[in-house]
Amino acid sequence: MEIGTLTVPGARIHYEVRGAGPVLLLVNGGEGDAAMYGQLAALLADRYTVVTYDLRGNSRSRLTVPPYEQHIAEHADDAHRLLGSIGDEPAYVFGSSYGGMIGMDLLARHPERVRALVAHEPFVIEMLPDAARWHAVFQEVYEIHRRDGAGAATRRFVTEIGVAAPPEPSPGLPAPVLELLARVAANLETCYEYELRSFTRFVPDLPALRGGRVVVAGGADSREALPHRAATALAERLGTPVVEFPGDHAGFVMRPAEFAEALHGVLDDGSRPLDGPTSRH
Repeated sequence: MEIGTLTVPGARIHYEVRGAGPVLLLVNGGEGDAAMYGQLAALLADRYTVVTYDLRGNSRSRLTVPPYEQHIAEHADDAHRLLGSIGDEPAYVFGSSYGGMIGMDLLARHPERVRALVAHEPFVIEMLPDAARWHAVFQEVYEIHRRDGAGAATRRFVTEIGVAAPPEPSPGLPAPVLELLARVAANLETCYEYELRSFTRFVPDLPALRGGRVVVAGGADSREALPHRAATALAERLGTPVVEFPGDHAGFVMRPAEFAEALHGVLDDGSRPLDGPTSRH
């Protein structure tokens, strides 16, 4: 595995490259980092040049300016610059949660860089009829974080949206897992203070997405959760199906082998929706 640092406006981006073949960029969501995709990347590295990275302001991708409210567009710019540092060919892009939104903005503004996008449960709250209610909830989460800390904010957040909280560290866990959990815990401040309220205001460029090759994906075990609801609303607006992937919102962590095969199948199978934005699965 190659590990590198890319200097971009306002940050230094930590990235990792594995394998050989067409480039596949894996984009994180929320408080995660490149290690969240470690098992998935290793399983795909025999078929792709897999690129993972920490989002700016998270884990090892340190800001070079004071912390500030962030937006999807600048993260898409980071992804664009990172792909440019890897090579000239268009890349496959997989993004989960915020990562799917970053991938959408990347495709909309730099379509020549994206061979195909798989957006897994993108957190596109603006696609929902009750978006205003959710923005009020996220404002409350922000205020709880400021008043009572990350633990209380996380409990409210995951209960509201219907996903599992990050696991608690345990002395019996391997050192790399403990290190990841420590980074995730530290990233919660960035998530609640500088990302959640602004990221969830993102509105996808639907005409641009219809002109690209996009799969909207959802976890088979998370149909009632808010991210899956948002994915379904987006798919309806695009005129595409929701392609089910193994597991829930974090299926790529909990069931990486099955998830890797599902992702490769979507990317490799020309009969799937990648052949056109209005194809049916």
